[in-house]
Formats: sequence, C-alpha cells, structure tokens
Amino acid sequence: MAYNIIFYFSDQQRWDTCGCFGQPLPITPNLDALAGEGVKFDNAFSPQPVCGPCRALFQTGKYPTETGCFRNNLMLPSGIKTLANYIEEAGYETAYVGKWHLASDGELEKAPTVDHTITAIPAELRGGYTGFWRTADVLEFTSHGYDGYVFDENNNRVDFKGYRADCINDFALEYLDQYDGKKPFFMTVSQIEPHHQNDHNHYEGPKGSKEKYANFVLPHDLEVLKGNAAEEYPDYLGQCASLDENLGRLVAKLKEKGLYENTIIIYASDHGSHFKTRNTDSHLNGYDDYKRTGHDGALHVPLVIAGGPFTGGKAIQDLVSTESLPKTILAMAGVDVGDKMIGENLLDVAEGRTEGRENQVFAQISESRIGRVVRTADFLYAVYAPGVNGGEKGASDRYADDYLYDLKKDPWQLENVVTSPDYSEAKADMRKRLLDWIEKAEGARPVIMD
Repeated sequence: MAYNIIFYFSDQQRWDTCGCFGQPLPITPNLDALAGEGVKFDNAFSPQPVCGPCRALFQTGKYPTETGCFRNNLMLPSGIKTLANYIEEAGYETAYVGKWHLASDGELEKAPTVDHTITAIPAELRGGYTGFWRTADVLEFTSHGYDGYVFDENNNRVDFKGYRADCINDFALEYLDQYDGKKPFFMTVSQIEPHHQNDHNHYEGPKGSKEKYANFVLPHDLEVLKGNAAEEYPDYLGQCASLDENLGRLVAKLKEKGLYENTIIIYASDHGSHFKTRNTDSHLNGYDDYKRTGHDGALHVPLVIAGGPFTGGKAIQDLVSTESLPKTILAMAGVDVGDKMIGENLLDVAEGRTEGRENQVFAQISESRIGRVVRTADFLYAVYAPGVNGGEKGASDRYADDYLYDLKKDPWQLENVVTSPDYSEAKADMRKRLLDWIEKAEGARPVIMD
C-alpha cells in the first residue's frame, strides 16, 4: 500500500505551544487528537534554527554546511538529489504550498543578487517539485498577517485576502479538491505562522488574539529572562491556534475525500522562538533576535506523526532531530536512501528499535555566530568560533566554550556552568561527543580551546 503523505510545518513554533506538549490553554485540539492517534515525539529538536538552512536540510537530507546553505539568502544549489526528486521517482505526485526560502542568493542582510523574494520562482529553483505549486520564496515579504500573494506552477501571481494561515491552508484544500487519485501524493504545507512579521517586528495573530489569550502563562524561561514575550505572546498563541484550526480543516477535507485512512500526516516546525531572551553577548555579531541559538527555546519543536504505521497514541521520550524527516518521509514512500541522507528512520525509534542508538542530537548555528551544539538527556553543551562572523562562514577550525547546562537541575537553561570545576568531567564528555558529531557531519575535527 502506498500512503499519501502530508508534511505540515510551521515556522518558529515552540514545542510548548501545543497541548500535547504541555500548553495549558486549548490552543491545539486538532494536533492533540492526532497525537492521540499517532506518535508524538516529546523531545524533538531542530538541527538548524534559521529558516533557510533548515529548509535546505528538509529538502536535501544533508547538513547546511554540505549544501552550502548555512544561512539565509542562499539558494538551494543544483546537482543535489532532493526529497522531491526521490519521491517523484517513486511514483508520487507532489504539491507544495506556502514559504520556500531557497530561491534567492546574495550577501546576508543585503539585497540578493539572484532575487525571487517577491517574484515567481523559476521551475529549476523549485527543488524538483513539478506538481501543484502555490508558493512565495519569502512569504513574509509578499504578505502580512492578513492578505498577500503567492505564485502558481505557471508563474502566475495568486492574490489572497484574509488571514494568511487560512489562505495558505485554502491552497492545500484546493489541491485536495483537484486530486484525481491516480498516484499517491506528497504535499508540503509550509506555513509561515507563528513567525514574526519582519517589517512590523511583531507577531500578528488573528484579530482579537490579545483579548482571547490574555490569560496566558509564559513558559518559565520567557518569564525569567524577559525579552518581549509578555507583549507578543498572546498574538503568538493566536497564530498557533490558527495553524491548528487549519490542520483540523485539512483533516476534515481528507475525510470528506475518503483519503484520511491512507494518509500519513507529519506536523513539525523548523525551529522555535526565544523571544529575544538569548543572543545578547558581545561575541554574537550584534544579533538580538528570536532564534539562532542552541537553547531549547529555539531548538525544541513539536513533532507528531500520525497515520500508516505511526499509530497507538505513543509518547516517545528518546531525543530525536528533525534532520531525520527527509529520510523518514522517503521510507514512508518505500524508498530507502541509506547513507545518502543524514538522520534515521523515525519509525525505528517509534517502534523501539533503538539498540545501540546514542540518545543525543546535534545542531549547527549560523548568523549570530558559528556555533555547534550537542544535547543529551542530561546536558546541553555549545561552542562558538571567536572573532568569526556567522553570516560569512559556515564552519571554523577553532571553537571556544559557549555554555553548558545541567538539564536535570536546570531544565530551562538559566545557569551556565561551562566554567564550573564541578562540571569538568561532564564538559569533557560533552566536548568529545560534540567533536565526534562535527567530524561526522563536516568531515573535519576542529580544536575547542580551553
């Protein structure tokens, strides 16, 4: 049986916005219902907390340092076999709606030299997707919380009116309405919510969000470290609730069309948001932002997979990385890519086939710094490259300690113990783990300076 596959992912969504991951308000009833049917991964982490690099990984199954897409404003290079290439070869038709962020190229924070940020993306820059297409390269440039435009597979501009998350979801429903069932389908729904609106520097929830979610309770890290969450969180929750309402509409359409029982739905986010509580140190190139750090606020993301073999309402405690999603999606389609993609088949983790598996995850950080992170169940350890601009280079041969957290005592990562002699043994162990990861991922073993 060939399953239909939907990859529904949000942008900048923390794991703890979801009821199934601990949010006390009724923000995500539809996702919670899927988690009750399928598998939720309680400890899922992004491998790169910046939009473009993470998307490049999702499309290639390769680290951003290998594809060259280590920061924003770098387009996906030609000559790399992509997720879409593999899955179309396997007999699937493809559809992509929403944000792409992989078709423009140039220096960071400057006008691109190859610029499709607000124009149609040429077919050769669509990563191998040849089917239904309702996409903007940088959706936050072609739209706001309400109203905007994308482009179709024939490069025609398609305007939309209404709340953006609703309208992007409408394009996904449009695809399902015209789907003829001749082939199984793989559809990506790449929502931009709950990303902040860049030109307004504000999270834009549906009208009335501030009133509807006025009784919010901030996650402890945001409460203690301040940032701008106290002002922005109600709109942020409104965005997350809108995403969930649209997930519910998508599920309803699948049921209406008789497709639900044969469709696997993956819900995830590219990375989270720390609401300007991190990245304030002088060595971080002046960034004061929402991501670009190895703390849980930026890396810990929701991940639920439901349908096909992902059943039973399981809650998986193992640490997993969303770097595994391309390989997992292809495995769902009957394609075993072996070592051509990084990561693992998450079905193995869901079904307990974890003998010999290291319970740890790795992340690359860019733009704010060149940083590397390794996380186990007990510790989080990170390094940075002193004096090197993370927007200009993707890697370094020299790093220095950035932070170490004892997650059993300090789960919200509030006390950096990287210089504490009490943790010298733990730091040495985590340092070796990190160096092993870097060597495996990047083909070189750098020096971490004492």
